[in-house]
Amino acid sequence: MLFDLQGKRRRLVQATYLILAILMGGGLVLFGVGSGDISGGLFDAITGKDSSNSSISSTVDKRIERDEKALKLNPRNQAALADLVRSHYQLATEDADANTGAFGTEGKEELEKASVAWKRYLSVASKPSDSLASLMLQAYSEGALNKAEEATTAAEMIANARPSPQAYLTLTTYAAKAGQTRKADLAGLKAIDLAPKAQRKLVKKQVAIAKAQGQSIGPNDVTPSSGGTSTSSG
Repeated sequence: MLFDLQGKRRRLVQATYLILAILMGGGLVLFGVGSGDISGGLFDAITGKDSSNSSISSTVDKRIERDEKALKLNPRNQAALADLVRSHYQLATEDADANTGAFGTEGKEELEKASVAWKRYLSVASKPSDSLASLMLQAYSEGALNKAEEATTAAEMIANARPSPQAYLTLTTYAAKAGQTRKADLAGLKAIDLAPKAQRKLVKKQVAIAKAQGQSIGPNDVTPSSGGTSTSSG
């Protein structure tokens, strides 16, 4: 027993235990165990890789693989298509600038994959998810894929599902950018109509700004629509 030892021998054993404790503790920190402030510990610092991000990517890749297998069995599997949209968007965010939100080359490639899955999803979904539409609005916006017509479709879904002055202002901007003048006009009127009475003058000015911004940019990567599509009142 340690406590039965006497004199120098006891101190020697105590010192040995202390050194072992320090070595064990250092090993745990080195590999990131128990260190909440340093993701992956010193191992990540040495390798230059973030093991937590790698773990997330691996999990998402497995979800994508599972969804693709499900779609081989049933190409109209709505749940699998929706999950593919979310998964590819999630991978894209790993290549987004933390300050500007702009996506890098790899991020845009993942957004393109999300777009393919989204269009397949829309072809089978009787009532598309507005939460997925919110993701795709970001995917089609500036700093991402920059596709005005597709962004307009997503913005319209959101506005119809969650009507608000801001939602219809967003639709106004993208519709104007896509060259869908009539839709932009109707969305602007809806934004004003939904605004509280005391704020309608302000919203009216915002609508004018939104339309002007869209028109100044002009259609981007799209062929302008005929402008005859009306916007649902939600």
